[in-house]
Amino acid sequence: MTAPIRFPRFFVTSPAPCPYLPGKSERKVFTELRGDSSDELNEALGRIGFRRSQTVAYRPSCLDCQACVSVRVVAGEFKPSSTQKRVLKANADLVATECRPWATAEQFELLQRYLASRHPGGGMARMEESDFADMVEHTPVSSYVIEYRERGIGSAPGRLVGVCLTDYQGDGLSMIYSFYDPENKDRVGLGNFIILDHIRRAAERGLPYVYLGYWVDGADRMQYKIRYRPIERLTRGGWERMPDDEQRQRIAAIASPGKPRTADALPAKDGHPAGYKLAD
Repeated sequence: MTAPIRFPRFFVTSPAPCPYLPGKSERKVFTELRGDSSDELNEALGRIGFRRSQTVAYRPSCLDCQACVSVRVVAGEFKPSSTQKRVLKANADLVATECRPWATAEQFELLQRYLASRHPGGGMARMEESDFADMVEHTPVSSYVIEYRERGIGSAPGRLVGVCLTDYQGDGLSMIYSFYDPENKDRVGLGNFIILDHIRRAAERGLPYVYLGYWVDGADRMQYKIRYRPIERLTRGGWERMPDDEQRQRIAAIASPGKPRTADALPAKDGHPAGYKLAD
């Protein structure tokens, strides 16, 4: 008798410098997604903290650190803050279109401008167009690209200002990687708007969650993820809701004067990690 789902083989990467916490090293455990049961395997792994990159599902497996915590927004109970309401209003005129996972030159040009502005020293800044095509198109699961455009004239499409590669799962939407126009002075919070739009889409489809990847306590540019309430984090005992008081305190801390501005789109570690090399 053939098993309905192939039991995956897992591998571990060699240690590498952590891109978020100075002085730390990171290590990942990963497995390949392939075959007719890729969707089911990806969803099962997603519920225990794995993320997808092309045909690989991975999660941190660091020896001396557990700072990377999987988080997801409870879409049906989400209530936007006053700031998030302003972001929704400011970008309500954008036209969002779900497209098949096919990379375009227009998307790549937007990605290059985003990386040059927000992550100039990151590994993705050296991506070529073929690398971007691999990131978008090499997917064995149910994925799509959502394009966010300003309204065009007549039948012509408007200017592309945001993109998100998204996996559709049985229990929610998993935001694999998003990027946007970093120099658009007429738009407020484009990165935040893309997340808010995914929460709305999940709620309208009756999907309970929007997966945001890893929240890294202690890394300023990852704190934006806890602005969305209610949020759940994956613990040793399973998924647990972050208490309201704790979440309010954390949001207040990152909004306090003098704190550096945090990024509001998914960074490279969530969407396109470095190549996977087996540990010796």
